[in-house]
Amino acid sequence: MKLENRVALITGGASGIGRAAAFTLAVEGASVVISDVNITSGEETTHALIEAGHKAMFIPCDVSRSVQVAGMVRRAVSSFGRLDCAVNSAGIGGDMTPTDLREEASWDMIMDINLKGVWLSMKYELEPMLNQSSGAIVNVSSAAGLTGLRHASAYSASKHGVVGLTRSAALEYARKNIRINAVCPGFTDTPLVDELAAANPKMVEATINAIPMRRLGTPEEIAQAILWLCSDDSSFVTGHALTVDGGRLVS
Repeated sequence: MKLENRVALITGGASGIGRAAAFTLAVEGASVVISDVNITSGEETTHALIEAGHKAMFIPCDVSRSVQVAGMVRRAVSSFGRLDCAVNSAGIGGDMTPTDLREEASWDMIMDINLKGVWLSMKYELEPMLNQSSGAIVNVSSAAGLTGLRHASAYSASKHGVVGLTRSAALEYARKNIRINAVCPGFTDTPLVDELAAANPKMVEATINAIPMRRLGTPEEIAQAILWLCSDDSSFVTGHALTVDGGRLVS
């Protein structure tokens, strides 16, 4: 197994890509710590992992709050003794609004969770990784972190920020045996996209038609990319933003 005897922490692990990553990494041998603000779904996901024979625990956490993030990492390390992989998947989409009509509170909330939340998570995840001189961090950005997305300037800006943060941190810790990469999913069949489809069905239909593969991605397909970046199979890869989007950005 690719992650045997390793410990993985996954923020936003209660649903969508985070949940798929939790199961994928667990199947490959990792003990999994799931974090999310959704306590009910987080506990359900953890119970399902344990029922399937995996080692798992759940820690409620709002990644925009430094005290909660520090406590999350501290509990994970005290429970399992180390931290080998971190998948920073917690994020929100926000409403689809033209830039001039977006409220400041909406902008701040998206930035606090999508960008500040990734930075805070990395800040505290790096401490145990530095102590053990090893680790792999995967930040979940978006294809919208590599190109523009109309009516989603805050979301796109936050995800561009995640890519920049990833690349800068990768340079800082490359000589410390800590690899930091990002995965950039295209439109993926998750609750976030379900909400978007309910509000903007024509936009989602047009988006799917613009994807060369003519379909949404699945959370499991994104999770496989995350697994690769967490495992030794990508041992010479750091600072990379891996696009998994059905060919959308090259079409």
